[in-house]
Amino acid sequence: MRTRVRGWRWRKNPLRRRSDVVEAWTALGVAVLLGLGAPAAGVATGWWAHDEARTAAVQQRTDRHSVRAEVVGRTPDGLSAFEGGTRRTYRVTVRWTEGGGQPRTAEARVPAGTRDGDRVQVWFDGHGRNVPPPAGDSAVWQHTLTMGTCAAGGTVAVVLLGHTVVRRVAMRRRMADWDRDWALTEPQWTRRSRGEI
Repeated sequence: MRTRVRGWRWRKNPLRRRSDVVEAWTALGVAVLLGLGAPAAGVATGWWAHDEARTAAVQQRTDRHSVRAEVVGRTPDGLSAFEGGTRRTYRVTVRWTEGGGQPRTAEARVPAGTRDGDRVQVWFDGHGRNVPPPAGDSAVWQHTLTMGTCAAGGTVAVVLLGHTVVRRVAMRRRMADWDRDWALTEPQWTRRSRGEI
């Protein structure tokens, strides 16, 4: 019958070694870091990422404006509309009229499948460069969750790696201690002298 003695590394006993105590404290530290530290790191990073992404989205909304433009350039033929699960885009010349009645043209990215004469919504920044639309709330939350999850996962990985290193060092130390103690005890049990093999 096998008996487990719980908590033996915490109590004084003749079999407990310093490496056992280090391993017990490390296990407690790992449990605390995995239970509290990893979620806290994920939440803190997610909070920071949310603030940064929301600030960037607000800045994009103030810097970018959209216009309803007509495609006037030659559109490529034979391109598939989707590649790798995302809709393809390509550059083409578009024309629109400003508020003062001035017609303008520029190069802009439009979805594949758009033909000459189609009307599309395109976005420009303050310098007149064609840019993607500003990030919406779903993109901000996606960024927040991704960063928080990565931070929590990275914390877990670092804690588990550290725990593995400490356990290996403790095991080597334990084996060295056992070898040293056996070298002292073995001659008494076998009645051999220390020099014999």
